[in-house]
Amino acid sequence: MGCRRHRLGSWELGKTFTGRCWKPLKRPNVPPGQERLVCPDTLQLTTFETQQTIRKRRTYRHARDLCKPNRTTTMADDYKFEGWIGHDEASVKGNMVWETFEPKAWEDTDVDIKVTHSGICGSDLHMLRSGWGPAPYPICVGHEIVGVAVRVGSEASGGIQLGDRVGVGAQADSCFGRGASAGSCGECDEGSVNYCPRAVHTYGGFHFNGGKTMGGHATYHRCPSAFVIKIPDGLASEDAAPMLCGGVTVYSPLRFRGAGPGKTVGIVGVGGLGHFGVLFARALGADRVVGISRKADKRDEVLQMGADAYISTDGDADWAKENAKSIDIIISTVSSSRMPLQEYLGLLRRDGTFVQVGNPDDGQFSFHPGPLLAGRVKMTGSAIGSPAEIRDMFDLSVRQGVKPWVQVRPMADANAAIVDVEAGKPRYRYVLVNEEQ
Repeated sequence: MGCRRHRLGSWELGKTFTGRCWKPLKRPNVPPGQERLVCPDTLQLTTFETQQTIRKRRTYRHARDLCKPNRTTTMADDYKFEGWIGHDEASVKGNMVWETFEPKAWEDTDVDIKVTHSGICGSDLHMLRSGWGPAPYPICVGHEIVGVAVRVGSEASGGIQLGDRVGVGAQADSCFGRGASAGSCGECDEGSVNYCPRAVHTYGGFHFNGGKTMGGHATYHRCPSAFVIKIPDGLASEDAAPMLCGGVTVYSPLRFRGAGPGKTVGIVGVGGLGHFGVLFARALGADRVVGISRKADKRDEVLQMGADAYISTDGDADWAKENAKSIDIIISTVSSSRMPLQEYLGLLRRDGTFVQVGNPDDGQFSFHPGPLLAGRVKMTGSAIGSPAEIRDMFDLSVRQGVKPWVQVRPMADANAAIVDVEAGKPRYRYVLVNEEQ
């Protein structure tokens, strides 16, 4: 059994505790010139130098110090958590207030991040206006966070070190069996942590230690290390930030549903989220990529992103008939219950798949199941992505040169940027930057 705290060789469980100092213990099969010592902190055994060598140092303290837990490392300890706070539904109209806030209580598995970039996601607007139910005001939104690790807990995972460029997406934690009636969680055990029933969102929720989750439109962010992702070299921070939610939300179902060679992929709603669908469908090697949106004025831009064709549902009069049964996989990013779902289902070939990733706050979908029956069509959904999928997405982006369409704006301009997102102005994603960084 390995000692998670110390990792100083091949450990085994010690059954003897001899007090608060190291003491040699006789055990069989010990290599020549070495002996077993019991750790006073973990009650475990390891192999160290011989007793004679240790005596030359005049004390067992050196061996004991080797076994002490690593201390939390930090670059500074005088920073404050400040950010754009929404206090009510009117905050989505540009009424957020810059204030200090209290992060979750520190745990040794945590990482503090000095925020350099924070992408604006449609979810920010839904939450600020309580579109998905009453928001837990006061709230700091932003879950596409990139920055520098300035404090790393002694038990942090992922090999994160001070000064690393890291990111956090829409999820801050999952249960990993905590609170589960069976003592384990099937989703977490299988690596599908984004489907954990006790998942903790990066803002608008509560950590397992009771602390409120606060997002990244701020100076600093604190997050459990399991959901802190290293940003690879070759990927700019302003490009990585919107990928942490917007990117992986479409990358995950594209990959899971087999978008690649031999497939025709349709992306419904080519906006901030949907433009990632076009980029990643192309990067994954789909034979044909079709962008589908209401307005005809996006046609040229969507084709520049790599789409082979574009359908304007407002401008192309017979689009549903002319493109019937032509697509294998459709990813819908639309967050409106008024979209022409019936017609979209008719675009699918036999055994095609319609994946909904947009989450409307204006009512429920309504459609007739005829297309599902006639074409053995599947209708399903997908939610964000796991840390492993984010890392895969980053690697693909570096290899294939995926370049999102990003507009950078100062963090101080957050209120105006939120209003502009509501008006549909971004082409195609806004990223807030802490200019003093």
